[in-house]
Amino acid sequence: MFAKPLRLLLLSTPVGPLGSGLGGGVELTLKNIAQELIQRGHTIQIVAPEGSEIAGLPIAPISGTLQTTAQTQGRNAPITLPNQSVLGKMWDYARRCQQDYDVLINFAYDWLPFYLTPFFTRPIAHLVSMGSLTDAMDSVIEQTIAQFPGTIAVHSHAQAATFSGSDRFRCVKNGLDLSLYTFCPEPENALGWVGRIAPEKGIEDAIGAACRAGIPLKIWGAMPEPDYWQQICERHPGEGFSYEGFLGTQELQAALGKCQGLLMTPKWVEAFGNVAIEALACGVPVIAYERGGPSEIVQPGKTGWLVEPDQVDELVAAIHQLDAIDRYTCRQQAEAEYSMRAMGDRMEAWLEEILTHFSSH
Repeated sequence: MFAKPLRLLLLSTPVGPLGSGLGGGVELTLKNIAQELIQRGHTIQIVAPEGSEIAGLPIAPISGTLQTTAQTQGRNAPITLPNQSVLGKMWDYARRCQQDYDVLINFAYDWLPFYLTPFFTRPIAHLVSMGSLTDAMDSVIEQTIAQFPGTIAVHSHAQAATFSGSDRFRCVKNGLDLSLYTFCPEPENALGWVGRIAPEKGIEDAIGAACRAGIPLKIWGAMPEPDYWQQICERHPGEGFSYEGFLGTQELQAALGKCQGLLMTPKWVEAFGNVAIEALACGVPVIAYERGGPSEIVQPGKTGWLVEPDQVDELVAAIHQLDAIDRYTCRQQAEAEYSMRAMGDRMEAWLEEILTHFSSH
């Protein structure tokens, strides 16, 4: 597609080191995009908080104070930069070395990178990882997309619809290295739930549904708020769920693949839902609230079921219909839509459009 390979600077989320799980789906997204673009001959440098680890990828570690996640703040939250801000230091690094790169790709859902965009001499591509959460972010995203059309991408149309002028956003979905996910044709008697254990993920609904269906629920994910998890355990004593830890891809897919189904119960608009395509890659059907990105991934009756948001009764009914789903069809959907190649094609097309627009101005 490109006459010559691109030099790309990828700036990670400032809420946690890569590999910690604190960055949620952004961590897997950045890793897969970097690996696929390197495979295609492009040169990649990643800038991320100190302590970040992704095997085989070049990372410039930046020390400093981590940012607070946007989803823990209210709509009227002010812009904040803590003392010795890792976000500020990451973008100072980017400013100093920008001439060495063709495009900078921002993975941070934070005000600062958008605000700084007009002051850089190299184009910045913003991959937005969440829907509308704060008025300040909405405003700066609006300003950026008006001044730099085509430079902001999202993972789903449902995510884009939370902002004004949703047709101005590029939808790039996501992708996986499917060779890392093993198809499991015969599940065990268990359901799965994967994600950051936080209030907006709605884990209580999954626990309630699994309990009423009489099937054990296995839970995997980072636990940034142990007190919140303790409250859940106290509210649901003796119910059939267990926390199985925060696992890397190899261990997670091996365990998740044995589940009859994956439950996705978000209380907010999930931008995409990497865990949905991870489950499909293993042959695991997905039962999700019809809210946000998962509603564009799950094919009802074919690769899972979509249910009315916040209706635990409907979750239970869908669990009882899991036997109607062909697990091989789930794997086929992952291969057709969410391979690394498909994701790489979408990313390259987006970057080409940005560079073409940039060079003509």
